[in-house]
Amino acid sequence: MSPDKKEPLEKTAEWKKLQDHSLEMKKKGLRELFKDTSRFDEFSVKNSEAGLLFDYSKNILTKESLSLLIELANSAGLREKTSDMFGGGKINTTENRAVLHTALRAGGESEAPRAGP
Repeated sequence: MSPDKKEPLEKTAEWKKLQDHSLEMKKKGLRELFKDTSRFDEFSVKNSEAGLLFDYSKNILTKESLSLLIELANSAGLREKTSDMFGGGKINTTENRAVLHTALRAGGESEAPRAGP
């Protein structure tokens, strides 16, 4: 592997910790997790103004699960990669060009930034 490339995500310590945690979580059920009466409040987001509720309390996860996912995202450089995507950086490594996800959503008159021709 070249020095400028990171090791594959599934080879990282963060991935291994999340994988081990996943095996532990498979032993748990929602009934057990909902014994925590604050679970809904901790694992849901409500936007009253928009009338939206994002309830992820009914997924088999804990605060530790979220923490491990965030560690994995940070080790993978997700924040920087997201910034590169919205900035038009060449993150499509197979075609050596910018991805066009944001261009699809840019709307009729606005242009999404992109690197290259």
